[in-house]
Amino acid sequence: MLRGLIFDVDETLVYYEGYDHRKWFEEWVKPALEKAGIEIDYEAYRKTVSGELPRSYVRRLGIDPVEMWKVIDRANNEYRKAMAREGKIKAFPDVDALGELRKLGLKMAAVSNASQENTEFVLDLFNLRGLFDVVVGKDYSNIDGVKPSPYLINKALGALGLKPEEVLVVGDSVHDVLAGHRAGARVVNVTRFGRVEGADYYVENLWELLELVKKLGTQSP
Repeated sequence: MLRGLIFDVDETLVYYEGYDHRKWFEEWVKPALEKAGIEIDYEAYRKTVSGELPRSYVRRLGIDPVEMWKVIDRANNEYRKAMAREGKIKAFPDVDALGELRKLGLKMAAVSNASQENTEFVLDLFNLRGLFDVVVGKDYSNIDGVKPSPYLINKALGALGLKPEEVLVVGDSVHDVLAGHRAGARVVNVTRFGRVEGADYYVENLWELLELVKKLGTQSP
């Protein structure tokens, strides 16, 4: 029986209109890094985000990875605030289903590779944070513990007081699928941007997730 749900945030619950990863890096991140005396090119940065290289890789370049990511996250916070002012951060219309899922008595967590501050910022924009028992963002004490590592999923499980077999991990990316499975949980792929192979279940939106959860059966904690 299901007792909980663990959701990814960006591109699962909310999205950024006109977002381009390289443009974001060049216009927001690179200037902030240079101001902090940190030199890293886009390809090296991209590889640490995609998981091709660990996020601690930059230590080999003489860069403190924790300080680097704090600079990036501050720049990302400024970007998010600017996008919010322009009305370019959007919640997917089906996020209303979260309230219905909550009514089933499930415990719910939001887990993101973004910083805690940046994750809470976008959830607060749409009054979503109150729907979650716990919100888990990047942990600077374990910079390589971002998805596809199971670290953040395990952290959420501990905070919820649930076992992996009692939850579904819900996300849009291969990193969500890998992190969920590595934590020992089943994974639902929300196919907003295409199907990710390896998930246990597939839904087109959160209303379909609600029907799936009802079919699987729930048990209130």
